[in-house]
Amino acid sequence: MSTPRFLVTREIPEPGPSILKEAGDVVIKDGMSADELREAVTSGEYDVVLPQVSDKFDAELLSQAKIRGIANYAVGYNNIDVPAAAENGIAVGNTPDVLNDATANTAMLLLLGAARRAHEASEYLREGRFTGIGPNLLVGQDITGATLGIAGMGRIGKAVAQRALGFGMKVIFTQRPPHDRPVSDDELGDLAGRVTQVPWDELVETSDFISLHVPLTEETTHLIDRKVLRRMKSTAVLVNTARGPVVDENALVRALRDREIFAAGLDVYENEPEMADGLVELPNAFLLPHVGSAEGGSRAGMARKAAENAVAMARGETPPYEVKP
Repeated sequence: MSTPRFLVTREIPEPGPSILKEAGDVVIKDGMSADELREAVTSGEYDVVLPQVSDKFDAELLSQAKIRGIANYAVGYNNIDVPAAAENGIAVGNTPDVLNDATANTAMLLLLGAARRAHEASEYLREGRFTGIGPNLLVGQDITGATLGIAGMGRIGKAVAQRALGFGMKVIFTQRPPHDRPVSDDELGDLAGRVTQVPWDELVETSDFISLHVPLTEETTHLIDRKVLRRMKSTAVLVNTARGPVVDENALVRALRDREIFAAGLDVYENEPEMADGLVELPNAFLLPHVGSAEGGSRAGMARKAAENAVAMARGETPPYEVKP
C-alpha cells in the first residue's frame, strides 16, 4: 500500500499533526477557498481530507471527489452531505464528546454577559464614562430564580442545564424543537426530577432565557424567526452556541434594535464570518467569534479524534468516530 496523503485545510493543534505524520504525508493549509478545496479533493492527490465546518462538501463536489474520507474537525457535520458521501464510497467522521463542557461554559458566559450587559459595561468603563457607582447604572436581568429554556437536551444541553441549576435557575426544555418527543428519566440521568420538559410554544413564551443546542437541519434552520422572537418575553435573552442559521439573523437584529427582546449572546452566525447588517453596532448584542470549543483540552481532543478518524480512513478501516447517513 502506498503512503497515504492527508490534506488539512487549516492548522490544527497537537496531537493531530503528529498522529497524521506518523501515518503518512501531510499537507497543512492555512485556510482554503472553495475553488482550492474543489481542486484538491478532485485531483486524486489526497486520500483523506481533514476540514473545518466552514469547508463545504455538497453532493456535486462529492460526486467528483477522489478521496477515501472526510475527517471533520468538529462535532457538527452540516457542512457535509453525508448521504452523498456514502453513495460515493467516502467515509465521514466527526469529533464527539470532547467539547461538551467547553461549549456549555461558553453558553453560560454568553448568558451571563448578555443578561448583565457586560459588553456595554466594559465599553462604558474603557471610554472613561465611569464616574462612580449609581443605583440605575447598567441594570441587567435577574439570573437566580429565572427560567432557562433549553432547545435541544443533548449532551451540551444537559451540561448547560447542570450549570444553570447551580446558578439557582429553573430549567425547562424541548428535546428537539420545533417538534418534540418524550424524554425518559433514564435519558435525563442526574437531571431527572430537576428539569421539566415542555412544548416548544410554551418554552418560547415563558422562558427568561433561551439557549439553543440543536443540530442544523431543514427543520431547525431559522428555528428562531420573526414570529418566534415576537412571542418571546420583552425581557428575554437569546443565546446561540449551536449553528448560526438556526437564528434568522436579520430578524434578530430588528428584534434587538426595537427592544422586542432584552439581549442576545451569540458565538455563531448565519453567514460566517459575515454578520447581518447592524448586529455589531447593537449594545444589547454580546458577541464572540465562534470560540465555543476554544479551551486547550477540548481543541486538542478534537484534533486527536479527527486525526484518528483520518488514519483509519486512509487504511480502509471504519473510522472510530464515524458519521452514518
